[in-house]
Amino acid sequence: MSVLLNFIQDFLGQFFVSGFWGVIKGIGLGIANIFNFPKYIEIFKKYSSNFGAGEWALAILCIILIVAALAAIALVIGLLIKKYVRVRKTLVDQEELLNEVGNLNREVIKLNMEKQKILAMKVSQLGLRPDEDPYEDIEEKKEEEEVDKTAEDYSRFYKLTQVDLAMKDYVQHDFDNDITLPEFCERFRNFACSRLGLFYDIDTLRLFISGFAAARLIILQGISGTGKTSLPYAFGKFIQNDVTIASVQPSWRDRTELFGYFNEFTKRFNETEVLKKMYEARFMDDVSVIILDEMNIARVEYYFAELLSILEMPSRDEWVVSLVPTVWPTDPELFFDGKFRLPPNMWYVGTINNDDSTFAVTDKVYDRAIPIDINTKGKYFEAPLTDPLYLNYKHLEALFDEAKEKYPVSQEALKKFAELDDYVIEHFRIAFGNRILKQLKDFVPVYVGCGGKEIDGIDFILAHKILRKFESLNVSYIRNEIGGLITYLNKNFGKSNMKDSKDYLERLQKLM
Repeated sequence: MSVLLNFIQDFLGQFFVSGFWGVIKGIGLGIANIFNFPKYIEIFKKYSSNFGAGEWALAILCIILIVAALAAIALVIGLLIKKYVRVRKTLVDQEELLNEVGNLNREVIKLNMEKQKILAMKVSQLGLRPDEDPYEDIEEKKEEEEVDKTAEDYSRFYKLTQVDLAMKDYVQHDFDNDITLPEFCERFRNFACSRLGLFYDIDTLRLFISGFAAARLIILQGISGTGKTSLPYAFGKFIQNDVTIASVQPSWRDRTELFGYFNEFTKRFNETEVLKKMYEARFMDDVSVIILDEMNIARVEYYFAELLSILEMPSRDEWVVSLVPTVWPTDPELFFDGKFRLPPNMWYVGTINNDDSTFAVTDKVYDRAIPIDINTKGKYFEAPLTDPLYLNYKHLEALFDEAKEKYPVSQEALKKFAELDDYVIEHFRIAFGNRILKQLKDFVPVYVGCGGKEIDGIDFILAHKILRKFESLNVSYIRNEIGGLITYLNKNFGKSNMKDSKDYLERLQKLM
């Protein structure tokens, strides 16, 4: 037995100890000898004392060759290590990616199962019975039954129902029904200055308030940073009824962006903040404002067309929007037949920037709105500390009616305006239309009631409602006619009047 053990020890030792280990040991000794820098120094010292000039040169060359060889070996080793690390990292990333793919596949399976459940619910609503999964958990069936509730179980208008509850015991404010139009403009200006640090020219505020009398949509246009959004915002603070700001998005295509839509799967109506503000306004008599910020970043006539048409109806009983085709017992209190009547105390203020990122506002929109240019920042002034107030829309409209009765557009001005209409038709092929004439009769008296002059109000309507249409004409076609129109305005309205209109026409001349 001992002979066999000695045989195995010697036989296997020859392979592993003398052979395999000898190879590893030899490689290790070889690498150690290659990088044995003390030995190199010892050899150099041993022979350097006997070197001549030529021998020194050859010795230095040998040293350079050895150093280069060592650097090359170190570089190869470094590259091999780096490559190994990269390969290893790639393998780890691939493994993680495979795990992620596996997780995603499991999520897809779950989503498909959810889809089948939803489809089963839809089929059940049609009166059919989908195939049931014999292994489906009983608790899951109960959850599906909870989702598939009927109208008696909950309100599909969650936000509006909350408004119903909040306004159930609402009591109207004590409104300031003694304020006049000039006082309102002055107090608003002082409030914005003293409370908010915003400075507005008094004439800008007169135009803004007068716009409420002539249209439900007011457009504030001009360069960025001049206070277009802050003006209606400050107005909401002044009347203590904060505005709702709807930031228009480029994707807005239809009225659902303003009102929301009914989700067939959840059986709920996705209400917007705009709809909530409209509904809330129906419970109160306060003047309410919605801001459509950057309204021309999408095409206004797409998402606002229905409102433009409805608000032009002569009777407010016709200001009705249909939201859902059916009636549920739990629909909001102020709904009828799935419809909603727009509040009479609400105005809409849109802000626009005319640049390459926006769409041009069409005549259909401009004709139904009052556009106001704000191209300069307000100048600083001192104002007394002014308190806000509560403004009843009925009182505001009563002030408008009083101004129209007290300061109607003079017959002389209407005659000149009609003659101007004939002149523009003859030379520019553009007519005013009854809508603009009505806006003139609504806007100018209120502007005068706010402290302005009749001729300046007429100038504003002419410049912003009529001459603005010249931009759509062929510039070469009207080039020779603009000078004649300026002369006509000087002759019939006076050289010191119609400043906005003349400035606009002169700007057009410079562009030619």
